[in-house]
Amino acid sequence: MSPRDPSQASHHAALHAHQQSGGASSRCRRSEHRSVTTHERRYLSGAPQAGGAASPSTRSRRRAQRRLTRNESRYHSEVRQEAVKEALAQYQSRPKNLPLPSKRSSVMTARSPDRHHRDSDSEDSDEDSVTAEGSLGSSGGHSGSQGTPEVTRTPLLLPPPQVPSHSGMGTPGSSSGSSHHTPPHPMQQKQQQPLPPIPPHSNRLSNGEDDERTRRELSEMTDLMRNITSFPQPPDVTNNTGGGNNRPPRDDRITRYSGLAPGRQSSSDSDGWRDALYNFPENWRGTGRWKVSNKIQQLLNTLKRPKRRPLPEFYLDDEEDLEIAANPKDPNAPKPEGMVMTPARGEQLVIPAGLPRSVEDAVYRYGSSSGYKAPVATILDANGKLSVSLTYGKLLSRSQKMAYNLLTRLGGRGEGNVMPGDRVALVYPNNDPVSFMCAFYACLQAGLVPVPIEVPLSRRDAGSQQIGFLLGSCGVSVALTSEACFKGIPKTSAGEVVSFKGWPKLTWFITDHLPKPPKDWQIPPRHSDDSAAYIEYSTDKDGSVKGVVVTRSAMLAHCRTLTSACNYTEGEVAVCVLDFKREVGLWHSMLCSVFNGMHVIFIPYSVMKVNPASWMQMITRFKASIAIVKSRDLHWGLLATKDHKDVSLQSLRLLLVADGANPWSLSSCDQFLAVFQSKGLRPDAICPCASSPEALTVSVRRPGHGGANAVGRGVLSMQGLSFGVVRVDQENSLTSLTLQDCGQVLPGAMIVVIKLEGVPFLCRTDEVGEICVAGGAVGDQYWGLQGMTNNTFKVQPLLLDSTPMNGTSTYVRTGLLGFLGPGGLVFVCGSRDGLMTVTGRKHNTDDIIATVLAVEPMKFIYRGRIAVFSHKVLRDERICVIAEQRPDCSEEESFQWMSRVLQAVDSIHQVGIYCLALVPPNHLPKTPLGGIHLSETRKKFLEGSLHPANVLMCPHTCVTNLPKPREVHHGNYVGPASVMVGNLVQGNRLASAQGRDMGLMDDEDGMRRHPQFIADILKWRASTTENHEILTLLNSKGQVATSLTCAQLHKKAERVGCLLLEKGHINTGDHVALIYPPGVDLIAAFYGCLYVGAVPVTIRPPHPQNLQSTVNTVRTVVDVSKSSIILSTLTVIKLLKSKEEKFDSGKKWAPILDTDDLPKKRLPSIYKAPTPEMIAYLDFSVSTTGMLAGIKMSHGAATSLCLSMKVACELYPSRVVALCLDPYCGLGLALWVLSSVYSGHQSILIPPGEVELNPSLWLSAVSQYKVRDTFCSYGVMELCTKGLGSSITALKQRGVNLSCVRTCVVVAEERPRVQLTSSFSKLFSGLGLSPRAVSTSFGCRVNVAICLQGASSPDPTTVFVDLRSLRHDRVTLVERGAPHSLCLMESGKLLPGVKVVIANPDTKGQCSDSHLGEIWVQCNHNASGYFTVYGDDGTSNDHFNAQLVTGSTGEVYARTGYLGFLRRTESVQADGELHDAVFVVGALDETVILRGMRYHPIDIEMTVMRCHKKISECAVFSWTNLLVVVVELDGAEYEALDLVPLITSSVLEEHQVIVGVIVVVDPGVVPINSRGEKQRMHLRDGFLADQLDPIYVAYNM
Repeated sequence: MSPRDPSQASHHAALHAHQQSGGASSRCRRSEHRSVTTHERRYLSGAPQAGGAASPSTRSRRRAQRRLTRNESRYHSEVRQEAVKEALAQYQSRPKNLPLPSKRSSVMTARSPDRHHRDSDSEDSDEDSVTAEGSLGSSGGHSGSQGTPEVTRTPLLLPPPQVPSHSGMGTPGSSSGSSHHTPPHPMQQKQQQPLPPIPPHSNRLSNGEDDERTRRELSEMTDLMRNITSFPQPPDVTNNTGGGNNRPPRDDRITRYSGLAPGRQSSSDSDGWRDALYNFPENWRGTGRWKVSNKIQQLLNTLKRPKRRPLPEFYLDDEEDLEIAANPKDPNAPKPEGMVMTPARGEQLVIPAGLPRSVEDAVYRYGSSSGYKAPVATILDANGKLSVSLTYGKLLSRSQKMAYNLLTRLGGRGEGNVMPGDRVALVYPNNDPVSFMCAFYACLQAGLVPVPIEVPLSRRDAGSQQIGFLLGSCGVSVALTSEACFKGIPKTSAGEVVSFKGWPKLTWFITDHLPKPPKDWQIPPRHSDDSAAYIEYSTDKDGSVKGVVVTRSAMLAHCRTLTSACNYTEGEVAVCVLDFKREVGLWHSMLCSVFNGMHVIFIPYSVMKVNPASWMQMITRFKASIAIVKSRDLHWGLLATKDHKDVSLQSLRLLLVADGANPWSLSSCDQFLAVFQSKGLRPDAICPCASSPEALTVSVRRPGHGGANAVGRGVLSMQGLSFGVVRVDQENSLTSLTLQDCGQVLPGAMIVVIKLEGVPFLCRTDEVGEICVAGGAVGDQYWGLQGMTNNTFKVQPLLLDSTPMNGTSTYVRTGLLGFLGPGGLVFVCGSRDGLMTVTGRKHNTDDIIATVLAVEPMKFIYRGRIAVFSHKVLRDERICVIAEQRPDCSEEESFQWMSRVLQAVDSIHQVGIYCLALVPPNHLPKTPLGGIHLSETRKKFLEGSLHPANVLMCPHTCVTNLPKPREVHHGNYVGPASVMVGNLVQGNRLASAQGRDMGLMDDEDGMRRHPQFIADILKWRASTTENHEILTLLNSKGQVATSLTCAQLHKKAERVGCLLLEKGHINTGDHVALIYPPGVDLIAAFYGCLYVGAVPVTIRPPHPQNLQSTVNTVRTVVDVSKSSIILSTLTVIKLLKSKEEKFDSGKKWAPILDTDDLPKKRLPSIYKAPTPEMIAYLDFSVSTTGMLAGIKMSHGAATSLCLSMKVACELYPSRVVALCLDPYCGLGLALWVLSSVYSGHQSILIPPGEVELNPSLWLSAVSQYKVRDTFCSYGVMELCTKGLGSSITALKQRGVNLSCVRTCVVVAEERPRVQLTSSFSKLFSGLGLSPRAVSTSFGCRVNVAICLQGASSPDPTTVFVDLRSLRHDRVTLVERGAPHSLCLMESGKLLPGVKVVIANPDTKGQCSDSHLGEIWVQCNHNASGYFTVYGDDGTSNDHFNAQLVTGSTGEVYARTGYLGFLRRTESVQADGELHDAVFVVGALDETVILRGMRYHPIDIEMTVMRCHKKISECAVFSWTNLLVVVVELDGAEYEALDLVPLITSSVLEEHQVIVGVIVVVDPGVVPINSRGEKQRMHLRDGFLADQLDPIYVAYNM
């Protein structure tokens, strides 16, 4: 029987029992076990049985199941696995509702360029094994266990699922199904396609479970279907269709994506969905119909059961309330009930007789006595040989030699300047403790202050900058190092040491081969006891490094205390595996050992990796009595089973476990004792200790000390600990955490426990707090940080009545969290740096790591290469877990493992993981000893440079403090009239404004000579000012391509008219499509149509590089406008004809006339419209929502528009106006074609396409022609800002001067882009551009020009509004820089003759100034209506003939479809009235309603754009109550997953809304129309039609 079968059978039984029990009981059982944690039973009762050695088969199976890693120091724990098994079993019967992210196949294989270099590095190899497989034990068979207890067993949580193998790395979400290379199971043959609710490629359990799972999921899906609203299911968005990386030319796209948009499909699609569910169609996987819709439906299902506590009633959307909601007060939380604690005092320190007077004296005593040849240090080399040894005599002579040279050479010869009391850096590698020891004692003798640091290996070392800050703040200018180490430090080509980031300039002093001091040289006199002896660095949670100063008196007191506590005696042999430069390794192997005349055998980390049992072999060989290790070394030693037979630990009296304060060191200690008790290890020899850089040694378990209370264990409730309360739990409970003590208070010291936050009140006896120590053997201060020193080193604990505790001692914070047990035993359950407070409850990173590692750790991720941290989003901590995955781990396996981790952590800790990310091997930043550099990992994650391979975000389950949804109160409906009365009562001004009156603006004499309609005006100008140059077209070089006078334009228009009559046989009122590139031909053709009574329709020509899409748009406009004839040029006609045969409809184009060769005839007469209401031209445009809308502009409206612009901008024949925008629709069409003819001014025409070739063209022309008024689009402004940023000096040298510009107007139909306009103003202010000149206009489909900055108008105003109030359709002004402030710029000034009101779009009541509403407009140049193929429909009437239900109800307005508000400013207009500014916020159709609140896409997009430098463009839209964010990645594909956490967090923080789906695409995918506006609805259609070819699609849980 295979090894899997027993566990499989037990899993079947568990599953069956779970099904029998029903849903209610499963929920009940889940609540019982929600805080499941360690199961300590096997360690408490298993010790006596564990004497025998493991059999060869057992050893071989261990090898197969485990690989060793470099940094397992804290996280080896099997105690968590039973709890995890139980937690996961509860989730097995639930339907799988986690949608699998979709990734482009190239993302899986493409990796960053620097990865190959790192993977090939031998020190950071992928294989985390300590040694080769063979060295861990003899190769044995895989037979079953022989009854030997397996203390290192990793039991499988579940039988491994059968995953179909894939040929190549296929996209998990790709539409083509993967082929199965394994023979199909009979059940799999019968049911060939899996059920839709399972994500594609999801694992299937074998045998009968398949059957049971299928039935259960089918029934649940059926129940689900009854409750789902029938909406069309869109196709897959993850299919790979080819697409270029460059943005296609900007155009107006109507049919960009094939197929109907989902919102326009028939409802019968939902029936097809049900058919697919019940009939299992053969091709459902291939068509991709299921994938997006199903994934999002699964995502919605997770939203139906949010694990969130009820929000408090009367919730206000304010920051304080978000904070309160993030930290709720649980009335059922356990509270401490004990007495207020009293300090625990250690016994009086008795200094043993015969100890040296100081640490320096010890070197002199042992080095000059008869035993000077006694060894002080020996190093084990990589070959297992004791290569380097140092005697006490050599230590004395070398340290004196170094001290002499330091003080004379550096002090006298000017190579550096070192005086006693100065700080010097000690830079020695971990395999050279001898040189370090000599240098350390040389500094002490010379009166210098050593600062031990790690060897810098590269300029980009993790945390290197912070070390540089430490060196700089300590004033270090000299670094001591060995010759061999100096050779390995990176150098420049000149041979100098490279300048490391943030480091001060250092003088490097080689401490080898120094000259002897002269015989008459005297060691300087001893410094005072309160002077600094050495500085040890301490790293904060955020990675900042501080230097802890240890005085000479504290160093001596510490050595005496440890000597007393550990009973050190002269001549003892100790084995040290730790880093000798810091903390426990430094104190015991460098200071106490020399102080007591001991012999230390150092085993470098590199040797431990090769031979993990070397430290035990050294104990056996030298009969060492002391070993200084970490729990990692115990664990590694356990696994080196082949070396166990030669080990004897009888001589060992003190096994000091340096990280005994870690809660999870217990299992390593227990297992080590269980195995090695038979090898002579005494149970009382294992001595865990607690320490911190600030308080030095906090406590240590002492052999034979303390009697009955010598050792303690606490089986504690994990839920109680999360509330900071100590509660005892049952020994065999899965909800318990078992802690071991870290010994008792040290001699001469006192310990108290104070509250974690706020004032340092003493804790109660059953309360968890921060441990503080008082005594002589503690750190003195943080060097140069007085404020932090007072907070950490000078703590005065207070009683509950705020009075100081008796005694004058000040205490030092240790950074350790814990409590005091009976007999003064110290229990530590976490650290301040690892503390995460989530929704009011405290969790420790080590606990989370232990749970994560219990979920099949060795199969998917490397042990020890895992980082857990929290970061604050929306006023609460959010937990992030980052791990390194193994290279052979598939996409699906990773995703399933991640979802099981989420379940386990949720069930055991009752907390949700916000982000779970897996990175490729060797990708997390490392510490010098191979561990994970936590703060650097966190920094890389938050800045988006970690490059994960898989990411799972779960904001829906974690974020419980979102603002309360906005509710519509149907019961007590308040009508528009009541709202108006309320506004009047409150004194709010009703929102209404109007431009100047146009009544008597043009002089009457001029009007008599001035014809009425635009065609007549051209004829009139041709006769009165025939030689006046009216149009000048420039090419990309700035040269005049064409110029026309009034007479030339008139004659050309007449010839076009003749062509239409002769060849086109045109009738009055016929529609003529004008398909021209921007230029004078288009204008002449326009007037040619008017001359014969035809209605021109200007259409952008197709783009040669994007022919298929753009020809479709042209065809649609021609068809919808009912054009009976097409006018164009030969080049455009060729483009149209080339694609004609490819149209599915088989339609032919309307007759096309080439105007390159015109008849030289005059028109007999020019058509004159009988009434102003006659249609002059049709204006077609694609709105930002992707809808094609054509408007009818009458002759009266056209002349009224021209008059209004002439008056506002003071346009006269003597003026020159430069136009750099498209001439096909809106205000651009009016400016190109109508304005210059009406007002008589010269227009400089600059096609935007030419500016793409030459970005300086527009501004050079403005300068050359001394233009006062210029108009452009946002696209042109962006081109100039990006393309000319570095060319300002060159332009100035060419004589470009923009001081002539009075108004530079951006023509747009959107909210003004404040950032772009201000960047443009600042950039070109160097060329004389006045910041007052730049402004925006606003027009829309119903009225192409509502606002325009006039010549004598007040300067454009900006306001800052509260973003949160906008969500509720309120306008609240705030100060600049206020939180949640949004800067808005007014959209120009209202044109003369224009009146606007702000109306509620739903009730049609008039709004006040403090409300956001729809802008309604009334004026003579409103469009007459929409031109549709259906004629005048109802929507048209509502848009153009809207009436208010309150106020002036008789007046008729046109609805713009844009939301905005009015503000009365302090500026005074030309007519003396106070100026009313119009602020446009956004299009009504594009707003996203989520949780009852209105969000404007541009605000969310601005947030997304700011969150990562590689995001080049983005767009947002909503679908089925989910916010979808599409971002363009301007970088390598492996950077795509960096964006997911950043986007989610940024949007959540700034807008308090959760992003549901994030789609990462190539640059150029977001469609942008000719005005530079995003077409979000087109993008939405493409997303649902699976035509975006995404790099990655993430579904946030």
